[in-house]
Amino acid sequence: MDVFGLDIGGSGIKGAPVDMETGEFTADRVRIKTPQPATPEAIVQTAVEVVRQSGWNGPVGCGFPAVIKDGVVQTAANIDESNVGFNLQKSLEDRLGHAVRIVNDADAAGLAEMRWGAGRGVEGLALMLTLGTGIGTALFIRGRLIPNTELGHIEIRGEDAEHRAADGARKRDDLSWKEYAERLDEYVTTIERLLWPDLIIVGGGISKKSEKFLPHLTIRTEIVPAQMHNNAGISGAALAATTEATETRVTARD
Repeated sequence: MDVFGLDIGGSGIKGAPVDMETGEFTADRVRIKTPQPATPEAIVQTAVEVVRQSGWNGPVGCGFPAVIKDGVVQTAANIDESNVGFNLQKSLEDRLGHAVRIVNDADAAGLAEMRWGAGRGVEGLALMLTLGTGIGTALFIRGRLIPNTELGHIEIRGEDAEHRAADGARKRDDLSWKEYAERLDEYVTTIERLLWPDLIIVGGGISKKSEKFLPHLTIRTEIVPAQMHNNAGISGAALAATTEATETRVTARD
């Protein structure tokens, strides 16, 4: 069975139909630049255009960079504040004429990793980190999602952790990989003391260069790069549209 996945980000809105057995795209991905300003109506219009260009006619799962409650946007840490309070789910359903499920974008990426990637078979507590402009988090117990965690906003040295340890902070402060690893290590060690996870999965574009910073970390918890890479956001969003979205079960590792 295929489901369409949408990934709404700060720079692009991307989508593709996804095979629910494998997590792979069954057609070419469509990407359109995120409109600026990224107002609710502009986002909806662009998202609908992505779906239409794909020729899709059916249910849609959508990842969005905010806390989502019943399809309504609750926060605006890295998006236009006009989105707060907007019922994105209803608006997309009205425009597309099909069921839509909206989830936090980090939760979507985490769902993909737990079903098809680095988290497959983890029976305890797993944490997905998406390191980008900010830090997104997705928390799972025995493969089941605890939605809308915002652990990138815990306070470290008097400021949001993501202001120090996100990939955006590395670029902003022109840090070497070792310098960046020291900041990230401070963050994940703090998380370790709070949650004692069994596995931490590092996603985001920076995960493709994990060999440059992961070896410098001193954390005791197993920490590994994500496996789904660029597919995670779209594939996980599609998975979220299924009835088992937050019921991702543990399956044996290969």
